[in-house]
Amino acid sequence: MWVSDDAVGVGVLAAHRSPQLADAGLQAVLLQDRPGLERWWQEREFAPERMSDPDDHHVEPVLREFWSRVVPDPEEGEEGEEIIAPFGRDWPGLAVAGQSAGPDAVDPDTSDPDAPDPEVAACELADELIERGWLPAPRLALVPSHRGADVPTALGWGGPANYENDTALISVVLRSWEDRFGARLVALGFDELHLSVALPPPTTALALPVAAEHFALSPDNIWQGSGSIRSYAEEAVTGSGHWSFWWD
Repeated sequence: MWVSDDAVGVGVLAAHRSPQLADAGLQAVLLQDRPGLERWWQEREFAPERMSDPDDHHVEPVLREFWSRVVPDPEEGEEGEEIIAPFGRDWPGLAVAGQSAGPDAVDPDTSDPDAPDPEVAACELADELIERGWLPAPRLALVPSHRGADVPTALGWGGPANYENDTALISVVLRSWEDRFGARLVALGFDELHLSVALPPPTTALALPVAAEHFALSPDNIWQGSGSIRSYAEEAVTGSGHWSFWWD
């Protein structure tokens, strides 16, 4: 990949999320330093040879397996049940697509033509994260990949390594969110990931199954964050155009 020597500012991602670069198989994303791990992308942190092919996986079996890892043990009793309420230990299934497409839609091609453009939403979020200091000194990266969701796999990014070593499984979930919610990869940190979301669920009821998917993918968002799927859905998913994930 190509990475800028210096930090970039507002507008740079938009200037490089062009159809021409995408047609050439290059995806523009931002890379962010972490204190004590400056320029982590130069420290042999990538291992693409270890990753499988996202085409070899399907999102529902992947999330079902992730869910089985993180649901509380029955011995935890009511405290464990409260973490995953209103769901039980069984995988609740995939959330429906973004609601501009209607409550039963799963095909993004049927969505409202007036719905937000996912690429515009991605560039707007990038600028907001820079302005607000979430990404205080990002570098611009151009990554050979056919779609943004596959960038972590193409890089061999190891951010979730303490949870899942095969980043292709992460890409499978990101692909599905691209299709269902207009999500786009905006930035990667050493162990964090930022997505823009053009079609977030507008109500808590619709956000709850999405929050369950987030819990399956990145349980620390709940375990070390909101404390329960219900609280997380209300705080971080309902109407939110920014989904962020991190792995301890």
